[in-house]
Amino acid sequence: MYTVGLTGGIGSGKSAAAACFTELGIDVVDADWAARVVVQPGQPALAQIAAHFGAGILLESGELDRAQLRAIVFENTAEREWLEQLLHPLIREEIVRALEASRSAYGILESPLLIESGQFKLVDRICVVDLPEALQVERASGRDRSDPEQIRKIMGAQLSRSERLVRADDVLDNAGDLASLKAQVESLHQKYLRMAEESI
Repeated sequence: MYTVGLTGGIGSGKSAAAACFTELGIDVVDADWAARVVVQPGQPALAQIAAHFGAGILLESGELDRAQLRAIVFENTAEREWLEQLLHPLIREEIVRALEASRSAYGILESPLLIESGQFKLVDRICVVDLPEALQVERASGRDRSDPEQIRKIMGAQLSRSERLVRADDVLDNAGDLASLKAQVESLHQKYLRMAEESI
């Protein structure tokens, strides 16, 4: 299936753009969803994470304390790399399964780490949701009620805006309002329908 990778930094509006594609009848596979699936209670990865970081990384329900884990790995590069080596292959398998089950004219893989994780190898084209970094911090900290400093640390662990734009085949400018984003998505949708048809 013809697949477009949709990416952007934290607070860029990937989810809003993905929702616009969904409204147009396109199946969206969310890498964050896949990342949650592989660490559910009972999954081997969760047991490995608890063994590595200690049982305190789990909530009373037995689920992963994602906020605590995120705080640890964004402070410590070695721990982040250990976690990525464990999870990225498992997440990839889950994504491939979901993309193969997709039935729309083309598919979207929504992933914040599309380029960094190597998931770009699963797609035919890269679409970057872009906006100025100051606006990114403002939107992400407002949405998550997170400390702007932590948002900047997360941004620091992701590809820089300029590196992402260099890799982009298409760019959605999300500095404006939702109506502007929708109009851009509709235009790209027509283009992707043509490309998917031509790729058969």
